Amino acid sequence: MRIRAVVFDVGECLVDETREYGTWADWLGVPRHTFAAMFGAVIAQGRDYREVFEPFKPGFDLTAEREARAAAGKPEWFGEDDLYPDVRPALTQLRADGLWLAIAGNQTVRAGGLLRDLFTDDVDLIGTSDDWGASKPDPEFFERVADVVPFANDEILYVGDRVDNDLRPGAKAGMHTALIRRGPWATIQWDTPEARELPTFRIDSLAELAPLIADFNKQER
Repeated sequence: MRIRAVVFDVGECLVDETREYGTWADWLGVPRHTFAAMFGAVIAQGRDYREVFEPFKPGFDLTAEREARAAAGKPEWFGEDDLYPDVRPALTQLRADGLWLAIAGNQTVRAGGLLRDLFTDDVDLIGTSDDWGASKPDPEFFERVADVVPFANDEILYVGDRVDNDLRPGAKAGMHTALIRRGPWATIQWDTPEARELPTFRIDSLAELAPLIADFNKQER
């Protein structure tokens, strides 16, 4: 089957989260390099990223802390300057190639609003885990993706930076997947057997997607 739709993860796929995680370190009163080191260790051990916070604040509750940050005038935020430089050109080219585009990731309602401000005219749909009540890697998240994309699962390409959250459940749902090498997860997971064998494409930039999809679709005719 041809690839007719491309669905993008958010963090470290479209949005560089360096600033956001730096603000978490600041909120916790932890040196940024210490927080980053703990972050890398948790990822390398295959643990949930939320465990990064626990050593610095036992009993850490992410939802409660997000609310506390918002109340203190320091809510989660990302904007145009946090987008990777290849994002806008890649979306433009994929649209020109006639592909249906969406953004779907593990994000809060607030983050969903930020995404809609940034991308309303660039994609056909934006969905978040908070919107759907299902978070990756839960299969239900990808069922929701399949429900909103107007093509069959094997005509969808899901693009993300994580083997565990993006590639594995996406492939299990019958979708094509692309692993982009940036951010801490992809950097750590890149040379693992799954990262080498599972994705349809392995890319260093979103700019690679349009020609790869075009070549793939020619072969599938």
